[in-house]
Amino acid sequence: MKNEKKNICKIVKIILLILLFLLGIYGVYYLFDTVFNGMILDWISNHFVHEERTGWYDGEQKVQYIYERVDWQAFKYIAVVSFVFLAGIIGSSVYIILHFSLKKQQKKLISRTAEMIHDYMKKECDVSEIFPQEFSEISTQLVQIKADMERKEQYLKMETQKKNDLITYLAHDLKTPLTSVMGYLNLLEDAPDMPLAQREKYTHIARKKAERLDSLIQEFFEITRYNLQNITLEKENIDLYYMLIQMKEEFYPVLAQKGNTIELKVPEDLQVYGDADKLARVFNNIIRNAVSYSYPSSVITIEGEKNSDGVCLFFRNKGKTIPKEKLSRVFQKFFRIDEARSSDSAGSGLGLAIAKEIVELHGGSISAISEQEETVFQIVLPEK
Repeated sequence: MKNEKKNICKIVKIILLILLFLLGIYGVYYLFDTVFNGMILDWISNHFVHEERTGWYDGEQKVQYIYERVDWQAFKYIAVVSFVFLAGIIGSSVYIILHFSLKKQQKKLISRTAEMIHDYMKKECDVSEIFPQEFSEISTQLVQIKADMERKEQYLKMETQKKNDLITYLAHDLKTPLTSVMGYLNLLEDAPDMPLAQREKYTHIARKKAERLDSLIQEFFEITRYNLQNITLEKENIDLYYMLIQMKEEFYPVLAQKGNTIELKVPEDLQVYGDADKLARVFNNIIRNAVSYSYPSSVITIEGEKNSDGVCLFFRNKGKTIPKEKLSRVFQKFFRIDEARSSDSAGSGLGLAIAKEIVELHGGSISAISEQEETVFQIVLPEK
């Protein structure tokens, strides 16, 4: 009903404008022809009408005949010029009026649309309560935009909550190893004549707790650094075999504690074009994860090859099979396979998420499978 009324109003306005235009023309004619005593007719008569006289004698009386001839050629020229001039004035006037009228309408429409958008984005209401039918296209897009914004906002809240919870857990966990370290050090200080075997036992426990404390502190750094740095790549040709040999040696102390070993099955000429420091961080995170969840005295295998997809690396370790519902989330930020906070293997849940981000920045991919007590992480990197 509202749209029909608006259309009727527009038609009425157009009709009124046409009538006003015709009245204006008639008014000009009436002004010059009646008010000014036939000025237009007199002007036309003076300029375009010529008298011609002819005469003859009818017996004794002379007969004179006078007739008027109109110069139609000149009159048509003046009429056309006048019509064009008048049409130009009228057209210009109409254009100016319409231009400013449309600008005014556009401003009103923009202002009204902005108000409706503001109201819809700020209020919890249905889109039909704010936007009329003629704004259906805008309202449809706004519904999608608002839904996307709400999803992103909810996702950010969840990520922030996870991060805050994890920091709270880690802060709580810091107290336990720190208290143990201080307690055993106090015992060693208070009993200088303690038997050597007992002293070595307390020293060993204190060292283990200090290592755990160091690990938790590193996790704090990892969490705070993750969202504060922009990862940029400085690519170069990398000798993967040499890099993995170095990492194998660096992990020897960690491997020795559980009796694990790393077996490297990578071609000596295997190379890739990428950021050496960032890829080293990827491999470090994956190997550390493999060590944490491997069975004691088991072998961690690193295999590498070059195929049509690029450079492929496989990290295999023997350990408990990761359930599918957890395996699909291992690359999510702050997700930990072992949710027990007291577990020495429980990390911050950022290592694999960072690894995934770096690999994808290189244009590669990373995936994981876990079955029959074997977990395999596969990394594919473009050769160039």
